[in-house]
Amino acid sequence: MPNPISWSHALPYFTAAFVVGYLLGSIPFGLLFTKAAGLGDLRGIGSGNIGATNVLRTGNRAVAAATLLADMLKGTVAVLLGLRFGIDTAVLAGVGSFFGHVLPVWLKFRGGKGVATFIGIQLGLFWPAALIFCAVWLTVAVLTRYSSLSALVASVLSPLWAALFDQWQLMEVFAFLAVIVVITHRANIGRLIRGEEAKIRLGRKEQGG
Repeated sequence: MPNPISWSHALPYFTAAFVVGYLLGSIPFGLLFTKAAGLGDLRGIGSGNIGATNVLRTGNRAVAAATLLADMLKGTVAVLLGLRFGIDTAVLAGVGSFFGHVLPVWLKFRGGKGVATFIGIQLGLFWPAALIFCAVWLTVAVLTRYSSLSALVASVLSPLWAALFDQWQLMEVFAFLAVIVVITHRANIGRLIRGEEAKIRLGRKEQGG
């Protein structure tokens, strides 16, 4: 694409990047994997969320791990496809995949909370940020046993790591996605404040997440 940007030339690339990213992100792997494994409709289990944390409530760690990996990789694949046309298309493809996961058209815009896909986007755009995200998540999870709190802390701190590595454009992108993660976790935040949030466990009785 030309530089500086000619919008008449760039807009089709940008639109295609976002749409392709959205379609990749909207694939509900958690729902598909649990049905394929004979575990029923994930939307009727635990919190009803289609993400890996809720899949874990089925008691099947393998399916939960597969969901986590697939939800991450759809963000990474979207970014890598976008990178063929430049960093701007990569960013838009990644953001598209994030919104596809959170607001999938196939499920009446009721999707996951975006954390795994956020990690996958970071992996594609700037892999050290993804490693730090996972380290922060694990540290908070070990200390508190709250999956939601771990995700919130790791997400909110993500722009800081981008800034420390002088990745200013990515800092803005990570800050935007972190705000969306906070919004998707608003019910969890309320339960955390009230002391009602369930801690990490394998049982089906956990209702948070």
